[in-house]
Amino acid sequence: MPDQLKFGLTSMNMGATSYPEALVRVARAAETAGFDSLWAGEHHVLAESSERIPATNRILNPVVALTFVAAHTRTVRLGIGVLLLPQHQPLILAKELASLDVLSGGRLIVGIGVGWAEAEYEALGISYHERGARADEYLAAMRAIWSDEKPAYHGRYVSFQGVQAYPHPVQQPTPPIVVGGRAPAVLRRAVEQANGWYGFALDLDETANVLAQLREAAAHYHRPASLGELEISVAPRIPIDRETAQRFAELGVHRLILIPPWGMDAPGLEQWVNSVGETLVGQV
Repeated sequence: MPDQLKFGLTSMNMGATSYPEALVRVARAAETAGFDSLWAGEHHVLAESSERIPATNRILNPVVALTFVAAHTRTVRLGIGVLLLPQHQPLILAKELASLDVLSGGRLIVGIGVGWAEAEYEALGISYHERGARADEYLAAMRAIWSDEKPAYHGRYVSFQGVQAYPHPVQQPTPPIVVGGRAPAVLRRAVEQANGWYGFALDLDETANVLAQLREAAAHYHRPASLGELEISVAPRIPIDRETAQRFAELGVHRLILIPPWGMDAPGLEQWVNSVGETLVGQV
């Protein structure tokens, strides 16, 4: 069981916190309340046919939003949970993420995923069915440009050599890489290439099931010693009190990334963050 459960806060670039004043107020309140990290997800576009997310939802670009947050906070970590990696040009994304890590003083956590909405890929002109292979290549390419003395990568989807991209991230050789999702290929990617794994909207039984699958994957795939222990972050879809948080910790969860109540205005969110800080954060 982790020595002390950490708490993050997600949806920082959506809803009420997609407005600048509210984003600053809630981010500062969370930092003061003891949250270890603030998280922002990504959708470049939303399909009008989607039943999961209304197409008119306000979602800021997570790199831009967290750069704004970085300028108004001092210590809280900044997590992108998650970037839809196959939808990006990897060298441009690497530059954006390195810039955020530099400007925040080394506070970035890079969460990556491949997404579930085929319509979003179609709109961007990217093959939905090649997204896993692209993610593996793009991550390798980003690692190379971030830290290699003579960066080069040659794959099916990205190929380069003879170029440099400074500044490198403050965190070397890379900012922490967190892989989100539950598919077998995702769990393999987490074991082989990531510092952490992120499960979104899970209850206790679902978390236990995925962690068992991760242990099974760890028995089949090689994990470089340099990656250390796989840090487990979960955004629970059930109400969290001290007892429930402790049960997540006993499963092996290192961080709970709380999903704020939907539809709250900025004062309500700020009050909720303060309440959670007093009753939960630092108490488990």
